[in-house]
Amino acid sequence: MNAFHLTVEVNGVNHETDVEPRRLLADFLRDDLHLRGTRVGCEHGVCGSCTVLMDGQPVRSCTVLAVQANNSRIETVESLQQDGQLHPLQSSFSKCHALQCGFCTSGFLMTLKPLYDDDEVTLDATSAREAISGNICRCTGYQQIVEATVEAFNCRAHDD
Repeated sequence: MNAFHLTVEVNGVNHETDVEPRRLLADFLRDDLHLRGTRVGCEHGVCGSCTVLMDGQPVRSCTVLAVQANNSRIETVESLQQDGQLHPLQSSFSKCHALQCGFCTSGFLMTLKPLYDDDEVTLDATSAREAISGNICRCTGYQQIVEATVEAFNCRAHDD
């Protein structure tokens, strides 16, 4: 099989490399770039653990081929922490104990980040549940994840 020359920006770093045409984006991120925060749970795009941002939009990296990310900007959970400071979503998840094993957490965070970045979006408990409805957590009852989400959005509103 012929390799495909991939050019992609991941977490602000440009990468050019050859990949097999059938290589999944999740495998490229985890195995080739050693970004292990992207988790592979179901391998069918159902659980959301592998969610990353591609050109600002959440995608399930276990169902996206690396070649589909050519000339795109990818953000993984590793991009959230800046200058040693947790992103407000990460801080809220920690404060509200919104994780147990942590396997699904990166998918929740990356699903929520574009919403958090949009100043027009506000979330209450109901809309937070809807926002995270495509992500599965096997350890919690979701209540603390919802509380952490609402807390992050409420704090953002008060930072102005």
